[in-house]
Amino acid sequence: MTVLAPAWRPSCPLLLLLLLLLLSPRLHGTSSCSFSHNPISSDFKIKFSTLSDYLLKDYPVTVAANLQDVSHTWAGPGMEVGSGLQRQHLRDQEQFCAKLWHLVLAQRWMERLKTVAGLKIRELLETVDTEIHFVTSCAFQPLPSCLRFVQTNISHLLQDTVAQLEAMKPWITHRNFSQCLELRCQPDPSTPLPPRSPGALEATELPTPPSHSLLLLLLLLLPAALLLLLASVWCWQRRPRSRCRAPGPQEPVPPPCSPQDVPLLQS
Repeated sequence: MTVLAPAWRPSCPLLLLLLLLLLSPRLHGTSSCSFSHNPISSDFKIKFSTLSDYLLKDYPVTVAANLQDVSHTWAGPGMEVGSGLQRQHLRDQEQFCAKLWHLVLAQRWMERLKTVAGLKIRELLETVDTEIHFVTSCAFQPLPSCLRFVQTNISHLLQDTVAQLEAMKPWITHRNFSQCLELRCQPDPSTPLPPRSPGALEATELPTPPSHSLLLLLLLLLPAALLLLLASVWCWQRRPRSRCRAPGPQEPVPPPCSPQDVPLLQS
């Protein structure tokens, strides 16, 4: 007797839905940058002071010379009269962005120094890094190409980092830094604006450098598209095929089926 074996097939729409649910957190990402608990310890100054005692005071490092100072961002022509409230609102909203940016660059230097330091110095660097490692939990965009770095010594970098931490510690749990995820450069006052043509619009802005966000989005979407394509091909190959059955007494005999179309269990 020939028995047709039921072929089990997972639901293709359900499979595609599961893939989308698994991939959705990676596609959406996160732009939040806030802290429910204070990541800066009460004795952070002691940790930095201990590290400073072991380091060469004139060890060369680099710092950004033209990070945008939020307190001076809106102090320009056309902002002196009748815009005090607007200027104060913007300053309150982003007053800690520059401090956070300094910590981002300092944390990168800590990581770099740990790769070349000896065992004792590396342990001290790890201790100091725990005070500023919280910046890595925020999805900062790649550094802008307009940043200009100048050489200084390690003691200056440590002193600046301590100053930024001291200013942020009382406020870090009360602020949302989601507006600070893109480091910005201070406009160069020595660079004159291009001459404005008579037909130019008043709202015309200088061209901005291309953003890396589109490239990052494409890189995130590519694996998802490949997985969905593979799942679709698999579902298409597993689509149900016509099954052959014995004709009834009054039914015409159908054309013969190919052997590979009929899974059989011989008994």
